[in-house]
Amino acid sequence: MGLSPVRRAFVILAAAAAVVAIGVLLHQDRVVLQITSAIAAEEPGHPSYVATLTGAALWRGNEFDVLTNGDEIFPQMLEALEAARRRISFETYIYDAGHVAERFTTAFERAARRGVTVNIVVDAVGASTMDPAHIERLQNAGAHLVHFNPPRWYRLEDVNFRTHRKILVIDGEVAFTGGVSVADHWVVDGEGEGGWRDTQVRMRGPIVRAMEGAFYESFLQAGGPGPPVLDPAPTTAGDDGEALVVRSSSTGGANELKLLYLLTIASARRTLDIASPYFLPDASSMSGLEEAVRRGVRVRALLESEETDAMPVKYASRQLYDNLMSLGIELYEYQPTLMHTKVIVVDGIWSMFGSANFDNRSLELNHELNVAVSHRGLAERFLRDFEQDLIRSERITPERWRQRPLIDKVRERFWVLFGEVF
Repeated sequence: MGLSPVRRAFVILAAAAAVVAIGVLLHQDRVVLQITSAIAAEEPGHPSYVATLTGAALWRGNEFDVLTNGDEIFPQMLEALEAARRRISFETYIYDAGHVAERFTTAFERAARRGVTVNIVVDAVGASTMDPAHIERLQNAGAHLVHFNPPRWYRLEDVNFRTHRKILVIDGEVAFTGGVSVADHWVVDGEGEGGWRDTQVRMRGPIVRAMEGAFYESFLQAGGPGPPVLDPAPTTAGDDGEALVVRSSSTGGANELKLLYLLTIASARRTLDIASPYFLPDASSMSGLEEAVRRGVRVRALLESEETDAMPVKYASRQLYDNLMSLGIELYEYQPTLMHTKVIVVDGIWSMFGSANFDNRSLELNHELNVAVSHRGLAERFLRDFEQDLIRSERITPERWRQRPLIDKVRERFWVLFGEVF
């Protein structure tokens, strides 16, 4: 006799809980890393120092343009797609049905029909709401679209391992990365509401080749047709904009991206400004932040508020607030909408941006990609946005925080147990 529907549901829930529990156990940090930096962010040798320690190539002679929010980001990305002549490499976590998806699908279709090679990677979970008609349109136009790591019932643990990278490379000449995927919630509606707060960066120069190389890692792993096509390595035009690209994944590279975060914190001597949603620093990161404050660094963290798409993660993050504030770290919650920007700036010269959040999921589980740059102009541009965002944020103070409702404290203590897999 088979199981009743109730018993079957219980078995499924128990199995799912077991998978989550195993995931929590497997991804607990075994070692707390205490990283120091012999070279400060403002010293000339710092980019080479970090590149060598993380195993990344150092690319010189790059240009960077910061794009703020979907109303500025999407038109620039779509304009680049329309200008494509040879190939398009695109990777994203979310490809949601809606107006933005219609514009991107149309742009990809048109490019493929005029002879451009169009290669696309979407995450099988994050892009599960992609309109099937759009998939058919892209395939009929000749684009190559692959789904990264489709979940399978006999490998439930693989559900945990996603590609969260956001990469667009056009003709090997211009690249974009940041926090934005393909979805309408990055666009302000007709009443001026909504529109997630986010940042994307457009890049030109030798670093674009490294971005496209990272794309092919995911494309080939997802079963995309080869061979990968890259333009010849460009000659460096000047030393300005020294930059490196660091990837993470569930099978390799995670330590390098985590090391990049820890070295970035360790290189600060005056200021460390962090913008990140889903902020869940682990023991190694907490140790680094504590040491930064101890040596006199002013640390500010700009985070999301209740305006979030993942309230359990927010509760887990808030469980750490007391400890963070006791260290002397300034915490701010952005009020108007979901703060989705992922940017760190050190001492007004060293910037890091990309797809990774400041949490264990990004540093240990997901495919991610971050760019780190030594460039005062870029850092100043990021800091202008940061200061403007602080105006629209609420600073969290210890006195006010301790007066929050008891039910919130209970939720925080519960959800922080899952912090390692969020």
